[in-house]
Parts: sequence; C-alpha cells; structure tokens
Amino acid sequence: METLSANFQIPGPLKSEHDELHSTLVRATRELGKIGAAAKAVERVLRPHFIKEEQFALPPMALLPKLARGEVTSDMEEVLVLIDRLEHELPGMLNDHKEIVAALKLLLVAARGQDKVEYAEFAEQLIRHAQTEEQILYPAAILAGRYIRLKLGMSERPG
Repeated sequence: METLSANFQIPGPLKSEHDELHSTLVRATRELGKIGAAAKAVERVLRPHFIKEEQFALPPMALLPKLARGEVTSDMEEVLVLIDRLEHELPGMLNDHKEIVAALKLLLVAARGQDKVEYAEFAEQLIRHAQTEEQILYPAAILAGRYIRLKLGMSERPG
C-alpha cells in the first residue's frame, strides 16, 4: 500500500462508519441458522471490498474541506496515485457493490424471517452506504483528483 502523509488519512466519520458496519456484521456472523449463514456470505464479499476502499477510495476524502476552500498545494499531488487507482478499479468496485447488495438482500430476508430487527436494519443501512459511495464518495474523489490536476497545471490522468 502507498504511504501517505497524515493529510490523506480516512476522515474519522467514514472510518467510524466502516468500523461500526463491520462490527455489526461480525455479530451477525455469530448468529445461528439462516442469519449467520447469510451474514458470512456478506462478509466474504464485503471484507476485501472494505480493504480496497480504505487503501485508495476513502483517503482522498480528507482533502475535500481544503479543496472546497480553494486550497491546493503541491503535496496533494501524491494523493493522485490513489485517485488514479480508484478510477482504474471503479468498474470492479461497482461490481463488488452488486455482489454485496445481493448478499445483503438475502440477509435482510433471513433477518425479517426471524424477526431480528437489528440485522434487517443493518442490511438496509449497508445498502444505503453502498449507494452513498457510488453516488457521492467515489465521484467526489475522482473530481478532487481532476481539480487538483487542473489547479496544479498537470495533464489529465495517465491513460
């Protein structure tokens, strides 16, 4: 994994949300029967996806407040490696989301069937989380990269 300065650490709220989601999923995997089996299926597709996100998709979000204030500095260039990787891997990340959501829908059915509200709400929350990433976070990271390149007078991302 690329080593980045402290300026490019995952913003606290995003890291906390990932940690809380993972914690709830771990509890669900310990359930017996259909809920536990469905949760384990979610875990199999979610864990590698979360690792990728935390490596290269979420750290660029730390720059958004500075970029919104028009603050662009030359040291921001190093985050472009992560953003380029996100752009390159975006189709796979979106495919991961399809697999995760399909697994979550099975967990949702199992949780509702056993009247386990906590896990039904968790599944719904994680589906919304995936939508937020697709519709807001990933595009914001890509736009941040384009903005940094523009402001630093750099050419477009290498092909």
